[in-house]
Amino acid sequence: MSRYQLIDDIDVQQAFAAHLRKLRERAKLSRNALAERSTVPAATIKRFELTGQISFRQLLLLWQCLDKLERLYQLAQSSQRTAAMPLTIAEVLNDEL
Repeated sequence: MSRYQLIDDIDVQQAFAAHLRKLRERAKLSRNALAERSTVPAATIKRFELTGQISFRQLLLLWQCLDKLERLYQLAQSSQRTAAMPLTIAEVLNDEL
């Protein structure tokens, strides 16, 4: 049985921000300490944690300080091996449940 979720870019941005904030707090790092480690300004980290907005490069810099870059890389690689997701409403409606 297929299940589809309607998520958008804002949902994904906020999920990444929440995940990295939890990891930062778990590591007992202040925004300033993470800024020193990652070279991402503390003000940018604050904006990211509040809004989810950040450049991809800065996201990667934060991620490598708090988690393993290999996890993101594997995620990108695994998408090449999975079945194609529907791109249109017609494809969703034609899906055999």
